[in-house]
Amino acid sequence: MTDTSKVAFINIKISQIAPNPEQPRKFFSEEAQQELTASIKENGLLQPVVVRPVEGAKVPYMLIAGERRWRSCKAAGLEVIPAKVVEGASEEEAYVLSIAENVNRADMTIMEEAGAYADLKAAGWTPAKIAKQFGKTETHITWRLGLLTLRPEVAEMVDNGQIKNNLAWHIAQLNPANQMVAAMRYVRGDFDSEAEAQHFANGLKLMEQQTSLTNEKAPTAEEQETRKKAKAKAKDGLGKAEEVLIPLLEELAEKKPEDLAVILGDDLSRHVRVVGRLYAKVQMVRNLLSKAQGIQRAMEAEFNKAAIEVQQEAAAKKAEVEAKPEAAEAEMPKAKEAAKPRPTAKKTAAKSTIAKPAAPTATTAKVPAPRTVAKKAATAAK
Repeated sequence: MTDTSKVAFINIKISQIAPNPEQPRKFFSEEAQQELTASIKENGLLQPVVVRPVEGAKVPYMLIAGERRWRSCKAAGLEVIPAKVVEGASEEEAYVLSIAENVNRADMTIMEEAGAYADLKAAGWTPAKIAKQFGKTETHITWRLGLLTLRPEVAEMVDNGQIKNNLAWHIAQLNPANQMVAAMRYVRGDFDSEAEAQHFANGLKLMEQQTSLTNEKAPTAEEQETRKKAKAKAKDGLGKAEEVLIPLLEELAEKKPEDLAVILGDDLSRHVRVVGRLYAKVQMVRNLLSKAQGIQRAMEAEFNKAAIEVQQEAAAKKAEVEAKPEAAEAEMPKAKEAAKPRPTAKKTAAKSTIAKPAAPTATTAKVPAPRTVAKKAATAAK
């Protein structure tokens, strides 16, 4: 606050205090509210609310902090409550005080906290300044601000505690469609751990950054051979570990510490170091395999989504054709229609190939046919 701000403690009628419409906290637990109301009825208000005078408003004071207490006092039937009056505070200073009042409370949701920081950022505050003001790290502020890209349905899951904060940030990096895919698969229990869900989200992000999986060039014969050898080597190595290392560790795990102290003797310290190095490598490889699994699942999800889109498109076209058969016929190639023979045209062409006798003229009509002449000669001979 500025040096010109003045603070006074007085009792104010509840009816003379209005809630702040810009209150960063939007969600109030009904159960917690009832508990606070019961406590105030029993013990009174132990911590005063914080208000500032507002000129020209319907009520003379507006809340800066303590809306839960103000609500519970009203519910408890109190008419007057103790208040800390801050005079000369600007809108921004009042808002900062309101955030400071709520930001470290367990019942302030993470999305409310993110929204409050976003308002300060919009007012020109840097993440570093916000972090310093509220005793947070700059990374904490940046991660909270990153949650604001979550689609409303996923943000609600985060507020309800269905999705943890760290996973929520990874999901927030995805496009809206993939956010829903990652969130729903996590909520329904498709992953064994939150880390697996994060790796899946990162895999989806990797898919988004690629132009298209289906547009990738087919590997060359040399690349296929290299992949085949790498796969065989990895499988062989993991197979040996499964056959040799795991039984050995299981055998050691069954022994008592005092027995191992005698069995290993002077080599015990060396074996502790070896197993320590082995443990570190196993953890590292497990993390890599988990990330690879996330990418693989993301690739499957991407292909499945593409397949569904193709099926839906085909079904839509089929429905359109069935609904408008005449339109489908009109769209048939005209060349095919022209090539189709017509019966009437064929008959006409056939008729045109038969030579019709010429119409008799005046000269030709008087000339008798050869057979007629011969017949008359035979008759005359008789």
